[in-house]
Amino acid sequence: MRILVIEDEEKVARFVARGLREESYSVEVAGDGPSGLARALSESFDLVVLDVMLPGLDGFGVLRALRAAGSRVRVLMLTARATLEDRVTGLDAGADDYLAKPFAFEEFLARVRALARREVVAPTPVLRLADLVLDPVERTVTRSGQPLTLTVREFQVLHYLLRNAGRTITRTQLSEQIWEASFDLSTNVIDVTIYHLREKLDRSFTPRLIHTIRGVGYRLSAEDAGP
Repeated sequence: MRILVIEDEEKVARFVARGLREESYSVEVAGDGPSGLARALSESFDLVVLDVMLPGLDGFGVLRALRAAGSRVRVLMLTARATLEDRVTGLDAGADDYLAKPFAFEEFLARVRALARREVVAPTPVLRLADLVLDPVERTVTRSGQPLTLTVREFQVLHYLLRNAGRTITRTQLSEQIWEASFDLSTNVIDVTIYHLREKLDRSFTPRLIHTIRGVGYRLSAEDAGP
C-alpha cells in the first residue's frame, strides 16, 4: 500500500512516516498543500494522510481539488482542527475518515487498515445523448450547454430513460423504478411528468429526444422513433 503524507510539521510527518514504514507501508511526504496536491494527482497512491493547516493551500482546498479532478484516492484527514464544523466540512468535501490530533498511533494504524480494506468506488459516469448531458453526482442537466431546471421526479425519470437510451420503457417499468410499488397506473402522473420533460428538453432544441411508443411506453433517442 502506497501512502502520501501531506503534513507541514516536520516532527509529526517524520513520526507518522516512520511508524507507517515500520508496518511495511510505502510512504512519501509532502510539506505543503500545492506540492502535496501535485503529487497526489500525478502519482499513484492508495491513501493520502492529509493535514488541514497547510501552507499554500489548506487541506480542505487540497481535498476539493482532488475530488474535482476525479480522484477517488482514500483520504484520512489528520488535524488539530477537530470541531464538529471542521469534521463535517472535511467529510462533505470528500474525506473518507477524520482523526484529531493528538491521537494514539494504534488507532491511527487501525483506521489506515480499515481504509485499506475499503473498496474504491469508481466515479459515476456522466450520461450523454446528442447534446443532452446529465451528471448524476452533481444532479445537473444541460442541453446544448444550457442548464435545465428539473423537479426531483423529472430528474429521476430522465436519468432512468437515459440509462436505457434507445430502449422502449413501459409505464409499468417507470412506475416500479421511480414511484412507490403501490403506484396506481390508472393515474396520469407519468404522462404529466413526461409532458413537462418534453417541454424542457424538446421544445427549444433539436433533435427531439423523448418519443412516445403508442400503447407501449417511451423511448429516449436522438433518432426518429417512427409511428
